[in-house]
Amino acid sequence: MQLIEVTTPELEKKFLQVQIDLYKKDRNYIRPLDKDVLNVFDPKKNRLLKDGEAIRWILKDAKGKLIGRVAAFINKRTVNASEQPTGGMGFFDCIDNQEAANILFDACKNWLQERGMEAMDGPINFGDRDKWWGLLIEGFYPPTYSMHYNYPYYQQLFETYGFGLYFNQYTYYRLVEEPLPEDNNLKAQRILSNPAYSFEHMKIKDLPKYTEDFRTVYNKGWAKHEGVKPMTEAQAATIMRTLKPVIDERIMWFAYYEDQPVGFFIAIPELNQLFKYVDGKMNLWGKLKFLFHKWRGGCKTMYGIVFGITPEHQSRGVEAAMIVEAGKVIQSNPSMPYVDLQMNWIGDFNPKMMHLVEKLGGRVYKTHATFRYLFDRTKEFKRMTIIK
Repeated sequence: MQLIEVTTPELEKKFLQVQIDLYKKDRNYIRPLDKDVLNVFDPKKNRLLKDGEAIRWILKDAKGKLIGRVAAFINKRTVNASEQPTGGMGFFDCIDNQEAANILFDACKNWLQERGMEAMDGPINFGDRDKWWGLLIEGFYPPTYSMHYNYPYYQQLFETYGFGLYFNQYTYYRLVEEPLPEDNNLKAQRILSNPAYSFEHMKIKDLPKYTEDFRTVYNKGWAKHEGVKPMTEAQAATIMRTLKPVIDERIMWFAYYEDQPVGFFIAIPELNQLFKYVDGKMNLWGKLKFLFHKWRGGCKTMYGIVFGITPEHQSRGVEAAMIVEAGKVIQSNPSMPYVDLQMNWIGDFNPKMMHLVEKLGGRVYKTHATFRYLFDRTKEFKRMTIIK
């Protein structure tokens, strides 16, 4: 077998081709947009490369056939978030062959060790957790936009090498027309009768305002999590600017208490239901196909990117009230094409959020797993700390 570092545009194409070849007979596979993958490793697109490092490899068999790929990276923002300096590996694809997988895993381990790392998490993204994060281990359905899809045998490749489960992350599912469970509906009505609370969906003309409201709630609710840093104004603006072309303002909701932001539910149309027609290319032909299938109503799923309530307003029913208000706009509305909702993703280290989503009628649809490999095999392995 031959391991080759990706150093040229031609090898970048082969890096993409590995996955295309591997899944060409899988009906559930949806090819990611080439640019979404390549942008992760482009210093002009990924600011983490200003201080961090990344490397990619492809693997060929003795006959020159592509049989695997992988990337390793060091994110300086999160490298010291755990007990030991921890790097990342991701964009892993491989035939069902442990020897081939070990070559790819070893390449990542050795490269990271040379740079002072003592562990690696994978498969993860060189960037935020909402993309390319985790190995699919249950719910082998078509992937949602920018989420990893893989064959079931991948789990054995990781575990046989020695990776341990660091945490699971769940994608929840519910039908749009399902009523809110009665006990939560009662809580919602109590909140809605309190004039201090108000709820509204995003209005694109006021995008800067909602961007800052989003950042405010995020930093109160997420910045305390292990491996998560406070979001800057620039980061929040980048997220919203990226989402802007696909925003449906009617499915992005905010909660306020005395006019201060205390919660949000950020959803977009599930783009993979449209991107599956473009074969990874958003060139002119790809854009025309995208627009055609969008016009035909090809997207019937809402994709919940993130959902949160500030700690001081949790357990009061604010989230239920926001869902009730959103339902007045979304449910039984002929102009709304959505049939179901997938909520991505909630870690098992956050049982409060899991319980909350389940009380709102969500049920686990898919499970991705983030694994960790400690380079010192005598060291005690610890799972992600549970949020109290």
